[in-house]
Amino acid sequence: MSAAASGALASATLITSGLGGGLFGFLADRYGRARSLVWSILTYSIFTALTATSMNVAQLVLWRALVGFGLGGEWAAGSVLVAETWPAEHRGKAMGFMQAGWAIGYILAATLAALVLPRFGWRALFALGILPALATGWIMRSVPEPRIWKTRDRRRVSVPLTRDFLVATLLTTAVLFAYWGLFTWIPAYLASPVEKGGAGMSAVRSWAWIVPMQIGAFFGYVLFGFLADRFGRRPTFVFFVLAAAALVPLYGNWGRSPSVLMALGPLVGFFGHGYFSVFGALLAELFPASIRATAQGLCYNIGRAAGGAAAPFVIGAAADRYGIGSALTLTSVFFVAGAVLMLMLKETCGAELE
Repeated sequence: MSAAASGALASATLITSGLGGGLFGFLADRYGRARSLVWSILTYSIFTALTATSMNVAQLVLWRALVGFGLGGEWAAGSVLVAETWPAEHRGKAMGFMQAGWAIGYILAATLAALVLPRFGWRALFALGILPALATGWIMRSVPEPRIWKTRDRRRVSVPLTRDFLVATLLTTAVLFAYWGLFTWIPAYLASPVEKGGAGMSAVRSWAWIVPMQIGAFFGYVLFGFLADRFGRRPTFVFFVLAAAALVPLYGNWGRSPSVLMALGPLVGFFGHGYFSVFGALLAELFPASIRATAQGLCYNIGRAAGGAAAPFVIGAAADRYGIGSALTLTSVFFVAGAVLMLMLKETCGAELE
């Protein structure tokens, strides 16, 4: 497959994630945060495992598109569950720890890829995607619904198409384009030949450079939460995305030597991921409990379906023409756009949830 076709495959998952975010957000408002989280994890896990049965590209696209429903739903239900459980003064920290799970999962996935792909192939790797489903029994037994949800106003309320809703959706669209455009293609950048603008590593060898990047991401998620609770959502977010915008051109165009890649990788991971910790807290603080999961799921996942889904294809097409390292630089424009849009939203740090 060409880089553009591979990117389009990733885009199919991200498009349906937008639908999944809205669907599972609605279910979370109607039937409960923890219950909807379980349903979304089962959706994600089962269809990831079924991807191993693909016999042609059409079947591969089908399974990956169905995975997207669970992908969008997991964040919509899980982030609201965490936001409504923690007190206002520690909500940013809580979201930081929650987002840090992404980095841990990414490291585990990269490790599995390095161990399983050379020996057993891609089908076995996808089959292992069923493993997260094992967590659902524990969630159903041990994770209670938040008090805020239990005591919410049960009157039907539509998601308000307010200025905040529209700006927040544009914000997620910009930074999710930047994120998915960058991190979908970093493994390919590391493994691509130098003559095609890559770093010239093997897929297995590139694992040693991906893991430090995700360790940086882990600390970025966590530290962002502490900084956001101390200094506010807006200034912390703007600092992180502008730092990411400055680092990406260095990584994509000058980071061809292993030593430079190793030095810059954790910084790209730290600033290129950490700002995500803002969304669970910020979006929860913008909407009331009766529509919180629906609104939050829509804001975030419309952005993922629009910006995030377009990014792998756009960056892949640019990589085919200009080289993958140069194509990654395009994401910096969207990081800067995210900084501008964040300044259009009000500061919500310390807000009590209704």
